[in-house]
Amino acid sequence: MRKQITWILGAVLAVTMLAACGGGDKKDAEAAAQPAAAAPAEVAAAPVGDASNGGKLYSTACVACHGPDAKGVTGLGKDLTASEWIGQQSDAQLVEFIKKGRDTSDALNTTGVAMPPKGGNPAMSEQEIADVVAYIRSIHQ
Repeated sequence: MRKQITWILGAVLAVTMLAACGGGDKKDAEAAAQPAAAAPAEVAAAPVGDASNGGKLYSTACVACHGPDAKGVTGLGKDLTASEWIGQQSDAQLVEFIKKGRDTSDALNTTGVAMPPKGGNPAMSEQEIADVVAYIRSIHQ
């Protein structure tokens, strides 16, 4: 009985983690087709980010879906190192995107999996999000 409960709790945890991340197999080209729709028309300037701190934050909030090398996890998160969409966004737009996340109902969600606001960490500050953006910029090709 105890093994069954442990197994069930593990399965629930795994499903919850999968549901909390965005990503998938479809090409970034679909998302890049309408980059302006993904970000607000007017976005205030983002704080200057610290890539070193952003890497630490990435490893706790983003790694489950985007992978330790940011190349994406199939069925969960997109490759952040080569995304055309990321290259088309300003830092301020990326900060806003991470703050809001992307629901499965969003027309630009090509994965069918939601990206939670703030990567699932509601306590993440705007400065910390800017740090994550700086880290993503540092690994983006």
